[in-house]
Amino acid sequence: MSGSDSLRERAMRLLARREHSRVELARKLAIHAESPEALELVLDNLSARQLLSDERYVEMRMNARSSRFGNARLSHELRTMGVAGELVQDALSKATDELTRAREVWQRKFGNLAEPQEPAARVRQIRFMTGRGFSGETIRQVLRGDFEDD
Repeated sequence: MSGSDSLRERAMRLLARREHSRVELARKLAIHAESPEALELVLDNLSARQLLSDERYVEMRMNARSSRFGNARLSHELRTMGVAGELVQDALSKATDELTRAREVWQRKFGNLAEPQEPAARVRQIRFMTGRGFSGETIRQVLRGDFEDD
């Protein structure tokens, strides 16, 4: 068995578990590759056979995480995994509106509370929503209860 065969098998095992971006899979396989050229050959082969697809990876990640996180966090996670900016923007434009997602996250965490009256409660809610990657304007709208544009 040649080195590229074992590299291909290792890649297939990783892809059988879940989708990976090309960059992510390359990072995981790089230490096992005989050369960068051998790694690129395996990745090109997998892409040509449609076993490796950044589009499918983005779809999987968006399905798994978009209901819990804002656009900033989703964009950062996808770009960190080497996904092209055009794919990220396309996925975010097709996702549910960020304000709608923010309302759902806020309601799951804090219930149908009115705008927090105590500064400490407000700060806690802002910090939570910011950590989830929602924009400042979206957070302000949620905390003000601007739900009329449904």
